[in-house]
Amino acid sequence: MLSQTNQLRIAASLGLIGVILGALGAHGPVHDAVVANDHLDAWQKAVFYQFIHTLMLFLLARSGNRVGPYLFLLSGILLFSGSLYAWSYLNIGWLPHITPFGGICLMIGWLWLAVQPVVPHKMSLRS
Repeated sequence: MLSQTNQLRIAASLGLIGVILGALGAHGPVHDAVVANDHLDAWQKAVFYQFIHTLMLFLLARSGNRVGPYLFLLSGILLFSGSLYAWSYLNIGWLPHITPFGGICLMIGWLWLAVQPVVPHKMSLRS
């Protein structure tokens, strides 16, 4: 099972990677390649989705045993944002076909949370 410490480390690493990829997409040779491929909007979308879902990974890691939705959101980040990063930089035509699978993973993670919301251990939904 994925420990809380490892979940937090993964989320922190994804946050760091998001900052790095955001900077690379804004400056220098990576920016030039992404712009030359006319995919800057996809790169920026990948960074945005990575950050939004990384924040949710932190919340899930801090809330206790929420490994199921955590893994779906993590998979979604890797597939959705990862395929957009690779496509934007490498311009390989089949890479965008992976992106919807990442989107589906993200949706499943959010749906799981809608059905079974994140509630701190000592709180109850009943008043």
